[in-house]
Amino acid sequence: MRNRHRSRGEIIASILEAVNGNSLRQTEILYRTYLSHNLLKEYLVLLLENELIEYTAGERTFKTTGKGMRYLQMNVQLGQLIVKHNSKFTLSDASSVWG
Repeated sequence: MRNRHRSRGEIIASILEAVNGNSLRQTEILYRTYLSHNLLKEYLVLLLENELIEYTAGERTFKTTGKGMRYLQMNVQLGQLIVKHNSKFTLSDASSVWG
């Protein structure tokens, strides 16, 4: 498989999937998502600000909220709209579509 950069949406989804149904500490999320410490901190702040995850200070753990669960569900639905096929479709084939 080709090595590529993940999109912002893919990173958010990977964090939400990691903490979905779990109460995980930051280190555990790092291991599950393969993100750098700095990048993970940046995304955790973003997810907390948007109420997609919650932080339990006493346990120092993160957990997906109901809003985060809805994000994951919508992300799966979007992924199902774009199905990857091993087709031989090329841009020259599209010339009839674009005129």
